[in-house]
Amino acid sequence: MSISTKYDPAATEDKWYSYWMSKNFFHSEPDEREPYTIVIPPPNVTGVLHMGHMLNNTIQDVLVRRARMQGKNACWVPGTDHASIATEAKVVAMLKERGIEKKDLSREEFLKYAWEWKEKYGGIILEQLKKLGASCDWERTRFTMDEGMSEAVIDCFIHLHKQGRIYRGVRMVNWDPAGKTAVSDEEVIRKEVNQKLYYIKYTVSGGNGQDFLTIATTRPETIMADAAICVNPNDERYAHLKGKKVFVPLINREIPVIEDEYVTMDFGTGCLKVTPAHDLNDYELGLRHKLPVIDILNDDGTLNELAQILVGEDRFIARKKIAVLLDEAGHLDKVEDYKSQIGYSERTDVAIEPKLSLQWFCKMDEMAKPALEDVLNGDIKLIPEKFGNTYRHWMENVRDWNISRQLWWGHQIPVWYDDQGNWVVAKTKEEALNEFLKLKDIDGTFTETEAIGFKHQLASFVKQDPDVMDTWFSAWLWPISVFDGIRNPDNAEINYYYPTNDLVTAPEILFFWVARMIMAGHEFRGKKPFNNVYLTGIVRDKQGRKMSKSLGNSPDPIGLIEKYGADGVRVGMLLCSPAGNDLMFDESYCEQGRNFANKIWNAFRLVKGWEVDENLENPNQQAILWFENRFNEALTEIEENFKQYRLSEALMASYKLVWDDFCAWYLEMVKPAYQHPIDAETLKVTIGFFEKILTLLHPYMPFLTEELWHDELFGEKGEMDCCIVAAYPVVGPADAQLLKDVEVVKGLVAEIRNVRNTKQISPKEALPLNIKVNSGLDYEKWLNIVFKLANINEVEFVNDKIVGAASFMVGNDEFFIQLNETIDVEAEKERLNAELTYLQGFLKSVDAKLSNERFVQNAKPEIIQNERNKKADAESKIGIIVGQIESLG
Repeated sequence: MSISTKYDPAATEDKWYSYWMSKNFFHSEPDEREPYTIVIPPPNVTGVLHMGHMLNNTIQDVLVRRARMQGKNACWVPGTDHASIATEAKVVAMLKERGIEKKDLSREEFLKYAWEWKEKYGGIILEQLKKLGASCDWERTRFTMDEGMSEAVIDCFIHLHKQGRIYRGVRMVNWDPAGKTAVSDEEVIRKEVNQKLYYIKYTVSGGNGQDFLTIATTRPETIMADAAICVNPNDERYAHLKGKKVFVPLINREIPVIEDEYVTMDFGTGCLKVTPAHDLNDYELGLRHKLPVIDILNDDGTLNELAQILVGEDRFIARKKIAVLLDEAGHLDKVEDYKSQIGYSERTDVAIEPKLSLQWFCKMDEMAKPALEDVLNGDIKLIPEKFGNTYRHWMENVRDWNISRQLWWGHQIPVWYDDQGNWVVAKTKEEALNEFLKLKDIDGTFTETEAIGFKHQLASFVKQDPDVMDTWFSAWLWPISVFDGIRNPDNAEINYYYPTNDLVTAPEILFFWVARMIMAGHEFRGKKPFNNVYLTGIVRDKQGRKMSKSLGNSPDPIGLIEKYGADGVRVGMLLCSPAGNDLMFDESYCEQGRNFANKIWNAFRLVKGWEVDENLENPNQQAILWFENRFNEALTEIEENFKQYRLSEALMASYKLVWDDFCAWYLEMVKPAYQHPIDAETLKVTIGFFEKILTLLHPYMPFLTEELWHDELFGEKGEMDCCIVAAYPVVGPADAQLLKDVEVVKGLVAEIRNVRNTKQISPKEALPLNIKVNSGLDYEKWLNIVFKLANINEVEFVNDKIVGAASFMVGNDEFFIQLNETIDVEAEKERLNAELTYLQGFLKSVDAKLSNERFVQNAKPEIIQNERNKKADAESKIGIIVGQIESLG
């Protein structure tokens, strides 16, 4: 290949991604190998790539690529979620642009438009993931409303209904007046908003018209739905009102004064208006006290006839108008500014209404038990573990799941109604008619003709429930349904790939998706769906704000890739993303990733440019021996980080190994002098090291590593001999003493360079070196490296200090450089005394720590030993420096 001075991602990324695709490297089929399976958290079909997706999918790709290189049968299943509310909102908006209202369409007409929208826009995010390098098995791409996936959801509903776990009932739900549907808790965003607190006077019945009870509320528009005023039975202020009634202002309906300890005496006025139809807590109060439920709001948030006044007005317009009417009627005592948390629909950004609604529910208590046990006993590991307590709290307080949504886009509930309101659960209309026949012909006496006639007569009346299922009701089957494990529970793929290995997702859906998948796993497969759950943090900006389009603080991921290359962005994302902790993203991280790619590229150019002389002997045995051991030491650390799912730390260890150890030290140790050749053995070994580095880095930097892998420097490669399937490095032994010795040698080189710096001595001027060995280190083995990297021309081992020489210590050993110029004794004394003062202060702090009984009793043994080592080291250095000062006279 022609070698440019800088790595050009644009020239390589599309080329290698297309190549991997054409050779089917991403595809998996069951075989004799150990499977490694990840299912993608399916992004909404409405979605485009954002920074959270970038982080999540980079982590997944690192895990998948590494497993593939380890010889496992890696299968990463991609797909998208139909996202009922979000997609329906998009389609409605599209129709409005065309001058079409949803209400003017039949369900079938609307769904045609919805599928049209999905086909046009639904695959955008998956195509963007390819730009990132995601090595998904694209042949397995699933969509939650594919025919087979939809059938699995219907089968699941029918199964749970037969088990007695699905029922229909009126419950308080989160109602989205814009979407006109119930929404789940995770689709409600809590926001602190500025409101008004209205103090409203209710006239006590039977009095002289001057006796009032005052309540404080932020929602005066709901007073027409009041069913009672509640006070605490221990509140003496209101004891005289026990058994009394009051009039609701403006409409003069009588409601009782009730007593319940739920009311807090020192909050507000100590009186609470009870509106069972429009508040969850009020609803519970209403059940206890058998209060009527008066729902004054239409599905779109306007007031209905039961409100008696302002019928048809939007709830927020009605709030302002009622405040005026209350004031005019003398029922408004005062108004105060007030801040409180309000729930907003994530999809439509309108305030949620608590609303009593006839919905379908799924009982969760029994299904939650094995799902909780999996996490408590460690069968499923949450990473990091800190989320275990949150998970436990949720699961021990699980509530029944509202699974119905008042939408058209989604999986329609398989319930069928006749003209009398009777209903049956069935997969198709034909099956429903047969179920109705069973209900009618209880004793089985119908003739075939009578049965056919009954079904024919009923067919025109039977209608399917118009609601669809909550999107999560398909998502909780994802690890099973992608392998067709609901419809065909014993097929080869589900038996091979399930349970999957790792799930990478966000903590905010730990309960709403992760926990439910575990429940579904036990319900439909009798086992957990995955082994580990890696929980990513939130991507935030430098100010700590969550990145979002509305704030304008989120960069375009594709723009970042175009600017820094996919490898640079991947490295940048991972360098600052410890599991479970928020990522403070800064574009400079991507720049650091790009610089790392250039560093590797330049190291490649250096090695590629070396001329070889077959007749030269290898002078670099010690350097080679060191890097081989250093590589194994680093790989041990990297593997331990992977075991703990510390991917950021694993990358940083790899980064330091390549940038510091390989580029800054090893290549400098072995590179030949300018315009001189290198020996064949050193070149061969160096290429081998470089090749191992490429395989180590491939999961993080797939494009750069694949590009270099195919250069002739690394030998001729066949069509399928690619870095993506090359063997991942295996940990070998590391000589701890050798590595410790080399750290001393590196320290020696650094100190000599420092002397040159401070004395302004040219790097080209060779210097003599005297060594007083106190440690027992065999410097003879490493002198070639010291000569080369520090430009030392002679070394003499001495038993005494050299007076008048520049001196320094590395470890316990003393070094002296005799300079041509006369040393400034006073300046040297000043330097040594400053170092002595520092060490004495350091020793004092260590002694204080070791003399602290609480520290010694509570600290881990290894920490205490580390402090003792620090003490011994400081004492040794102090002794040597004192001797050096004395030698100067």
